[in-house]
Amino acid sequence: MAIAETERIELPRLLDEAQVQFFVEQGYLIYPDLITPTELEELKQDLVKLARGGYPCESIQPVAEELNDDGVLQQILCIHQPHYISPVMEKYVRHPKICGMLSQITAAHLTWWDGSVKCMQSMAFVKPPQFQGQAWHQDEIYIPTRDRSLIGAWIAIDDATIENGCLWVIPGSHKKGYLYPQKAHGNPDEFDFGQESYGFDESEAVHVEVKAGTLVFFNGYLLHHSFKNRSEVYRRVLVNHYCNAWSLLPWSLREGEYIAMADRRCVIPVSGIDPYQWKGYENPPNQVYLRTCKATEEKKAK
Repeated sequence: MAIAETERIELPRLLDEAQVQFFVEQGYLIYPDLITPTELEELKQDLVKLARGGYPCESIQPVAEELNDDGVLQQILCIHQPHYISPVMEKYVRHPKICGMLSQITAAHLTWWDGSVKCMQSMAFVKPPQFQGQAWHQDEIYIPTRDRSLIGAWIAIDDATIENGCLWVIPGSHKKGYLYPQKAHGNPDEFDFGQESYGFDESEAVHVEVKAGTLVFFNGYLLHHSFKNRSEVYRRVLVNHYCNAWSLLPWSLREGEYIAMADRRCVIPVSGIDPYQWKGYENPPNQVYLRTCKATEEKKAK
């Protein structure tokens, strides 16, 4: 299908020019009170349904009925790619207000960008009390794009505070498009598995405490981390990742494939057009899975 014939997704644009420029310059943007209390309750209930194995999924089996909802959630750090199986989570991937803002900022650093955006990932974090955070990192290390347009849309389902492990970011750290080297963080009590980016000035970090219902957008090159949840409450968030629809998504290489043409098509167009619609779309692989809480696992092992 020719590009001119593809159906364009038009959405409301809520941001003013100052907000767009703040995102371009600082690499993140906070938008409070976007998600309503009713929507937050819907997300909380769907997290429970997912955790209890309420959707057909080989990797998340139903749990015993006698185990209460809190008991189920206390074991989970994160559910990867829940939008593959949950229509509720897919609804928030496509949320018109969120996607309208994405159509303004995702690739605003590119002169000729037309506002087209696609989604490739969702992650529902539960982060129970006493669970570890994530060490300094840049999301583009894990989800590469062609044009530095990776963006996270981070929905605060609970209030995010310093005590329960809110985000910390280094404003402007995305500008150079530099991917910092990584090493083992060596602090398993504070941070979950994975490596730690290093080689920058951490003193420039600022905390991002926000109320439930707030959206935090951040560029894929922006350095960010979170500390352990030292409170007695959850820090639940849904973070969806998007990029410019004109950027290929070389998430992996297949046999006989060149890196310049690699392009995974487990994506959802959410704004503008999909110029690669002619390629079709891949059925989502079986990548929905739980990351359990290390703190809980360690208690069981003792």
